[in-house]
Amino acid sequence: MTVASVTRRFIGLTALHWLPVGLSAPVTVLLASARGLSLADIGVVLAVYSAVVLVLELPTGGLADALGTRPVLVLSGLFGLTGLLALTAAEDLTAFVLAEALRGVGRALSSGPLEAWYVDAVRAADPDADVTPGLSRAGAADGAGLCLGAVLGGLLPLLAGGGGADALVLPVVAAAVSTAVSVVAVAVLVVPLGQRRGPRAAALRAGVREVPAVLRGTAVLASRDRLLRRVLVVSLLVGTVLATLELLGPLLAADLTGSRAEGATLFGVVMAVSYAAAGVGALLAPLARRAARGSAASGSAALSVVAALAIAVVPLAGPVALGCLFAVFYTANAAAWPLWKAVLHSRVPPGQRATALSASSLALQVGALGGTLGLARLAEGAGTGAAFLAAATALLLVALVSRGLRSHDDAGVAGGAGRIARWTGYTGRRAGSGRAWLN
Repeated sequence: MTVASVTRRFIGLTALHWLPVGLSAPVTVLLASARGLSLADIGVVLAVYSAVVLVLELPTGGLADALGTRPVLVLSGLFGLTGLLALTAAEDLTAFVLAEALRGVGRALSSGPLEAWYVDAVRAADPDADVTPGLSRAGAADGAGLCLGAVLGGLLPLLAGGGGADALVLPVVAAAVSTAVSVVAVAVLVVPLGQRRGPRAAALRAGVREVPAVLRGTAVLASRDRLLRRVLVVSLLVGTVLATLELLGPLLAADLTGSRAEGATLFGVVMAVSYAAAGVGALLAPLARRAARGSAASGSAALSVVAALAIAVVPLAGPVALGCLFAVFYTANAAAWPLWKAVLHSRVPPGQRATALSASSLALQVGALGGTLGLARLAEGAGTGAAFLAAATALLLVALVSRGLRSHDDAGVAGGAGRIARWTGYTGRRAGSGRAWLN
């Protein structure tokens, strides 16, 4: 495959992966509320999702490094599909917890492998190719998928003519259908990078045996590499902020409109605008890096301050201002994210790239877990305004942590990869094959 063909596949699969998320985003919290769950109950449901991802994130990332991306991504889609179908039938807290646990397994399996496949496939086609433009375009693609999904997910309940659970469940059904399509696309378009190891059972056993070595190497790198540690802290804090928006945003929209159906429509539009803004922000990442004179520290810190100011004003907003403020946050966050990811990629060798990405996503879920549990109770006790101010404070901390980053260069890439080989004895090659580690 050429760099161009790999990039096209990566962008298309990214958009298709995030379309179901956009479809379900405007209604998941409102559906749980319509079926009798309190704000604290909904916080528990979302916390279970984060906890499942937290427990499985690194092991499944290592499994993708060991066995390859396609089987793991297909399995991820099947778990996500099962979780969405369970969500359509959930009527109480236990059923919602089960549905979100299944979705959490799917999320954990999908964390890292597709992006790692893209980076390794590009470098296999051209070792000197820059992956940043492709990552940036993929960021725009996931924004587009989320945007389209949020518009449809917000409009379907309103078009159904009701504000009850029967209307709110329609976007979830649509998300299940689009997830099935995504599974088929992954099976066709994600091409393995290298020869198969042999029988699938033997490959599975070999992969499981290799997981601890991959995890141990990444843990050592994270403990000894200052830049990677800072990226993980950033992920944790951003997870707290995103959890706040996902939990309280739909309920705030319903309060502003006076009904769940209209609230779903408003929040769908708000999120569509936000996702579109995120797509623009992702495309602005190279410009942000140039404007900061190549400094990831200055660029990401400034963008985080802008995002913090937007979130702090959300409790005072009306419907139009709510969309504008969310858009500012998502633009700034999406522009900063490729800067953080570029630093992460510069610190790890190819064989552990998916695991390192899973570590970043794991930190994101730790933050989300704390946000869904802590901020839900804070909102119930002190009001939603206090919860949004707490999220703004987290973004100011992101700016402070980001100041410790520096723009990566060729020496940094070699240094990061070399250090992990020295600390762990791991060189990114599978024993006995002489071939680069199969992602």
